[in-house]
Amino acid sequence: MTIRHLKIFIQVAETGKMSAAAKNCYISQPTVSQAIHELEEYYGVLLFERLSRRLYITESGKKLLTYARETVRSFELLEEAMRKDRMVDHLNIGASITVGNCLLSQIISQLQTLKPELELYTQVGNTTEIQENLLNSSLDIALVEGMITHQDLVSIPVVEDFLVLACSPSHPFASRKTITFRELNNQPFALREPGSGTRELFARTLQSSGIHIKIACEANTPQAIRNMVMYNNCLTVISIRLIDDEVRNGKIHVIRNSTREWDRSFFLVTHKNKTFTPAMQLLRELSGQFPRPALPEDIPSGLLLP
Repeated sequence: MTIRHLKIFIQVAETGKMSAAAKNCYISQPTVSQAIHELEEYYGVLLFERLSRRLYITESGKKLLTYARETVRSFELLEEAMRKDRMVDHLNIGASITVGNCLLSQIISQLQTLKPELELYTQVGNTTEIQENLLNSSLDIALVEGMITHQDLVSIPVVEDFLVLACSPSHPFASRKTITFRELNNQPFALREPGSGTRELFARTLQSSGIHIKIACEANTPQAIRNMVMYNNCLTVISIRLIDDEVRNGKIHVIRNSTREWDRSFFLVTHKNKTFTPAMQLLRELSGQFPRPALPEDIPSGLLLP
């Protein structure tokens, strides 16, 4: 039994004639008769009584007619919806919290300008959350600052970034030109939550240096961390992109890492089996336009030594 069978049956029921149904369906009359016969065999009921060369629908036929009309209408709505879907380009974009706070809105704005017909959905979370949603296909593509290790995901570096040690101008470190890693021992820090790419990179530094810090605050929003630095005398390690305004306004003091271990990239990530659409390619091109960030030359900063 197919939708075609039901459409033919509806025409026969509504016209009362095989010939009229054949004409309306643009098929031969024997084809109509065969379809009705197949329906009757399939359901094991008589759908029409044939009396004096006229067709009379049976009670079973009336029941089928009710459901057939609903089924065909539902199928037509499905067809219409899917045809419209083929005409609309969708893109579900994920971003880790750092990327979401410093780059995502600019990229989305450019995407909407260049492809106004593109339907966009965005989700911001930590790197671990974004990875899970790429794997379950609720996201098509993502920009993250953390390392992606799952074998089913492909990562492409697209944007350069680096972390800095940040403190308030009133912190004792702010008056010094150099700080050593050892001096970070037992200092209070405001950090991103576990699962963050920034947190993971800093944790590797601590582990390799044998440094133990005090975690005074864990937060999944950059503003909460900035506030803890500015008003609660905490240190943090953060992307320079997230504190650019505060650094320029003298609200946060920056201490640069003398090594390159806090240099990193933001990665464009997709599932290895995902079809790379034109919209995804455009996202990649737009992401690659962001230059490496730089500290303002006229603003003093410290240096973190091994």
